[in-house]
Amino acid sequence: MYRTEKIDIASAEYPDKLRNIHNPPKQLYCTGDISLLLEPSVGVVGSRRYTLYGKNVALMTGRRLAEAGVPVISGLALGIDAFSHEGALEGEGKIIGVLGSGIERMGPERNRGLMNRGLKAGGLVVSEYPPYQDANKGTFPQRNRIISGLSEALVVVEAGMESGSLITAKFASEQGRTVYAVPGNINSGSSIGCNLLIRDGAVPLVIIDDLLRDIGAASGRMNTGTPDLEGDELAIYESVVRNNGATCDEIIWDTGLSASLVNSLITVMEIKGLVESYAGRIYLSR
Repeated sequence: MYRTEKIDIASAEYPDKLRNIHNPPKQLYCTGDISLLLEPSVGVVGSRRYTLYGKNVALMTGRRLAEAGVPVISGLALGIDAFSHEGALEGEGKIIGVLGSGIERMGPERNRGLMNRGLKAGGLVVSEYPPYQDANKGTFPQRNRIISGLSEALVVVEAGMESGSLITAKFASEQGRTVYAVPGNINSGSSIGCNLLIRDGAVPLVIIDDLLRDIGAASGRMNTGTPDLEGDELAIYESVVRNNGATCDEIIWDTGLSASLVNSLITVMEIKGLVESYAGRIYLSR
């Protein structure tokens, strides 16, 4: 059983980065390691309706941030939020979950196990609402200003036109945070929100190490030797190595993987900084 602690806005434990936003919460109810409130952290958000591409990117982003020692902030919602926290825990990092309800009324219920795993790993769960207050339609948009306010930067992985992640991105921009958006297929409804954010000035997240460098975090991944890959990503990587660069069609023929899977994983591997595309061919990143 974890103890919930109340921190008022005048407390020394209340983070300045949140105190200085418009309409800061007057108090925070916290369960877990409250020292995480004062650490540089990155918010990762996205739609509940996700694609395989979005899931893979969210998992990878959370893991890479964790490997670099950066806590991952999200809303513990279904979809991209949960996957970013799953990735952070896979990377043996810390998560900060920001709720739109009281901590004892946390939902969705299926993510309660994820919340408890995060707390067990030394993470933190935060709400501006008393522990037994239920969520309503207005509390979720309000909690989004806390996600962005606690973040050094915000990453939007996937977002449709009506996604609440766009509200979080709006708060982040108003608060002076850098907003990163993951580019997606222009024909995909799951990516239209991110593509519009990029059109309107968000930073395209192409390589995760760019984000780490921008926020002053050291890269946790070794840049020498064979990367720690498995499954389909390893098969693609080895195909590129064998052929000293390859087209997507050559990789499909060489590995027997489907075109959609190869194209999806190539995009993810580019974001990881493992491969790069040039003149229609895929090469190992240098």
